[in-house]
Amino acid sequence: MNSSPDKVLIVSGAASLRSHIRRTLEVFGFDIGEASNIETTWMRLRMVDYEAVLLDFPLPGEDVIAFCRQLREVYPRLPLLILGTCDCLDSKVEALEAGADDYVIRSSSERELDARLRSAIRRSRASALGATERFAIGHIVLDSARHRVEKRGSHIPLAPLEFRALHILMAHAGKLVTHAALLATLWGQEDPSRRDHLRVLISALRKKLEDDPAHPVYLHTHSHLGYLFRDQ
Repeated sequence: MNSSPDKVLIVSGAASLRSHIRRTLEVFGFDIGEASNIETTWMRLRMVDYEAVLLDFPLPGEDVIAFCRQLREVYPRLPLLILGTCDCLDSKVEALEAGADDYVIRSSSERELDARLRSAIRRSRASALGATERFAIGHIVLDSARHRVEKRGSHIPLAPLEFRALHILMAHAGKLVTHAALLATLWGQEDPSRRDHLRVLISALRKKLEDDPAHPVYLHTHSHLGYLFRDQ
């Protein structure tokens, strides 16, 4: 049984709302973190293992729907709850289709918010029970617990950023991972100027993983879109 408080990240541009929700959820026993924008959210997610994200919607100056899609790509099992001001069907459907797990009206009772958070966290933990943190594709094996990558049984030393990028790609093997999603999780923002850094990073991974980096078997590039780790 987990005796430590569940960590929840509150994302809102309104400091007063973050403060109010923090006080409310701390009374219910949660450990609360705060972020005022999307860039800070990515930074916090890289630093802390949160059990859920509570995202205020709308978030001025931010594309919340795009963030929902990217978060779901990078953290497929992390519960994401939208705290919305509009109790309209279109807003709920848009958020849920983008990857949110639940949509809570801001005027909902404190007990309902607590119940919905705990329910989302329970579902996430239940789905993770059978999930593996070891990926074996072809001759490549990535073991998250040991922070180790092997090829044909031989250890391949990777820099921390290389390991994180490979973990994301292998966790989504067979599916395209967009430039935006990789940039956001590796550097905390979708800065187009980082595209060159990303290309260099993928090139370095190919040199370490592929028998012939010029003709990759595993790491494939989809021009203008992103990268894919082939599911063999």
